[in-house]
Amino acid sequence: MKMLLNGQWVDRDDKIDVIDPFDNSVIDTVPSANNADVETALSAAVKGFEISKRMSVYDRAQILYKAAQIISSRLEEFATIIAREGSKTINEARKEAGRCVNTMTCSAEESKRILGETIPWDSFPGGEKRRGFYYRFPIGVVLAITPFNDPLNLVAHKLGPAIAAGNSVILKPATVTPLSAIKLVEALVEAGLPPQVIQCITGIGSKIGDPLVSDERVRMVSFTGGVEAGKHIAGKAGIKKIGMELGSDSPVIVWKDADLKLAVESCVSGSFWAAGQNCIGVQRLLVHKDIYDEFKTQFVELTKKYKIGDKLKEDTDMGPMITENEAKRVEKWVKEASDKGAKVLTGGGRKGALVEPTVLENVPADATIHYEEVFGPTVNLYPVDDLDKAIAEANSLPYGLLAAIFTRDVEVAFKAAYELDCGGVMINDSTDYRLDSMPFGGVKYSGLGREGLKFSLQEMTEPKVVCFNLPGI
Repeated sequence: MKMLLNGQWVDRDDKIDVIDPFDNSVIDTVPSANNADVETALSAAVKGFEISKRMSVYDRAQILYKAAQIISSRLEEFATIIAREGSKTINEARKEAGRCVNTMTCSAEESKRILGETIPWDSFPGGEKRRGFYYRFPIGVVLAITPFNDPLNLVAHKLGPAIAAGNSVILKPATVTPLSAIKLVEALVEAGLPPQVIQCITGIGSKIGDPLVSDERVRMVSFTGGVEAGKHIAGKAGIKKIGMELGSDSPVIVWKDADLKLAVESCVSGSFWAAGQNCIGVQRLLVHKDIYDEFKTQFVELTKKYKIGDKLKEDTDMGPMITENEAKRVEKWVKEASDKGAKVLTGGGRKGALVEPTVLENVPADATIHYEEVFGPTVNLYPVDDLDKAIAEANSLPYGLLAAIFTRDVEVAFKAAYELDCGGVMINDSTDYRLDSMPFGGVKYSGLGREGLKFSLQEMTEPKVVCFNLPGI
């Protein structure tokens, strides 16, 4: 595949292989951009903004609606690409492609709701003769840097709102999963988006990332990825808007009155979706001691039923991690925890990039797998017997994206909702639930700002005040 620069699909002699992590086959290649390509993307994006900011709301919405229709009509094609280049099974990939249709549709709808308000100038003496309002305007060039784990829908979460707001975009997709992103850009151009409005540049992040992030022509960086990369970007960006979603450790409290079947099924799915490479995947299960043994038994039994292997087979429950090196890292973390006294209840094995769904208990606080985001198919069980202590334990790590609690007690639910230190609390769901239109983001090291289409639009626009002094009224 090619990259889109200055309205043209271009290739380069220097290529990057896109590898299927299941069998290490080469699916396709993409160009490895150079510094000249970075400058082309930046200068073209500035010119593209002159086009995008003059597009009517109607035109922006129609383009996004049509792009959604194109994706919907080719859902299996998009799903197959997602599954081949990444870790998701074909069934998981179909769900992501369907969510992308919803994301683009909602972006179109939200483009019509970028609203301002009148301002009561006469609320302070001296303003009696003044009338006015504020409206929101696009900020300019948005740099979107996207991750591998949702290679289509998380791209849509940046492109959809940016285009809906009237911005131009430079998209830098994940190096290992660029194909879904390129197909989405193709759909947008086919839907009528002027190609100058979007630049899609493929390449090695360490090579082209810094000059893109630090350039003053970029007015916002929207990044989804790891904490260390986020810190690096924040240090390089300069004076511009930054939106970041940096992951979590997703604690779930299972209280003594929980619906056990619902909690087990939800949390097994939440732990191992996309081979655990999911920023809202369940990592820590804090289970009331009165039901701990029964929960553990059912959880382990269901986990053992998971079939791992070929992503394209309909009966596969979980595919490989994104690379063998990532799989080796998780294997190492499990062994370290085991060496320090943790008990592996099931799993722990690895074959190539395939890691068995792994459940641990008695994980010590100084084990890496306890205090770092694992981003792999492992989950830790901890018995608890006091709600305040469970909430304190959930809040104890430097992340705060989503948390969850299973309970039938409304007072327990409300207490958790208000005291869990995070961007969202799921009640009687695992943390692995997200509506694309909800405000999505976290506190502490989990990020800055909020995604979710209405909320992304707020981040990608600025308010402008208009005040009339009317002495004749």
